[in-house]
Amino acid sequence: MHDDPEAAGDGQDAPAAAGGRWARFRRTPWWPASVLVFILAAAAGLFAWSYTYTMADPAPHQLPTAVVGSYQEERGRAFLAGLGKALNSSMRTRVYDSREAALEAVEEQRVFAVFELRDDGRNVLLDVSSASGASVAELLEQAAPAVGRAVGVSVTVRDVNPLQDGDPRGLAIFYISLAAVIIGFVGAIQLSVHARALTPLERIAFTAAYALLGGFAIAAAVDWLLGALDLPFVESWLILALTMFAGGMTFTMFNTLVGRWAMLPTWGVMVLLGNPSSGGAVSWPLLPSALGVIGRWLPPGASVNAQHTAVYFARHQHAFPFLVLTGWALVSCAVFWTWRHRHPGGRERQPAEDLAPDAGGA
Repeated sequence: MHDDPEAAGDGQDAPAAAGGRWARFRRTPWWPASVLVFILAAAAGLFAWSYTYTMADPAPHQLPTAVVGSYQEERGRAFLAGLGKALNSSMRTRVYDSREAALEAVEEQRVFAVFELRDDGRNVLLDVSSASGASVAELLEQAAPAVGRAVGVSVTVRDVNPLQDGDPRGLAIFYISLAAVIIGFVGAIQLSVHARALTPLERIAFTAAYALLGGFAIAAAVDWLLGALDLPFVESWLILALTMFAGGMTFTMFNTLVGRWAMLPTWGVMVLLGNPSSGGAVSWPLLPSALGVIGRWLPPGASVNAQHTAVYFARHQHAFPFLVLTGWALVSCAVFWTWRHRHPGGRERQPAEDLAPDAGGA
């Protein structure tokens, strides 16, 4: 008696054959390429969703303002109540004893505008600060006079801290921070592709080198060549360099932890979540509340925050954004160094024939 090979092939061996084809497919370059097709499609949708959600139609969520003067008089109360209603109850008023104290709060970026109610609330002097947030200042400039007309209050608007002439929309700081973030991690990607043989210490050193040179190039292009911003050059340069280094080391950390898929968490942290919530294109009071908080803890938001204060509020620079950027850089370096044996680069991982000395044609 002889076994029928065709019967065997149609029976128990069929699942094994299918499993074999799947295993062979997983070993071909078609497998990662197929995965990337779906990942890139999802990334495109998420990219469009995140930027549209945060920037297309910003609405106030929590808007801190200062109030001085006759805010307790009938017309003053009517005006503030009407403005709160017009802004969907998002305005948070803080009472100050004097206009000088309120303006100092603006400089310290604790409030975005000052309402000074005079003549028993019949007249309001509104001091906005475009440098604090152009989108917030524009919103108040539109809403306050309309509410004043409705309740019989005269409203005068002044900009006590205008934007620089070369940046009338207040977006230049967002753009230079965006450049530092993107080139920061793209530079690390290029090092991983074209300089795989770098040792861990060399990789950190070259990341710092392109961050310093790249930060200088960004600041020089925007200030010296275009004149769009009058930067405090050294401080702005170092903020940009620290941003680029943090971005580059963040990718290097993820490359150590998840290998070739490192671009996914890097893109998610830096671009999908970090840039829309940075407060650069849309001021944080107009962002969804959670994003307004999260964004300050991510490198893009910290970079915008530090740069914005350096340019417009130099006497009131805060340590927090520098601590955030330094924290991301140090944690990324520590993770990379601790698990450096898992990083796909390094000279010890190169083929022996690539490292062998040239035989001189012998």
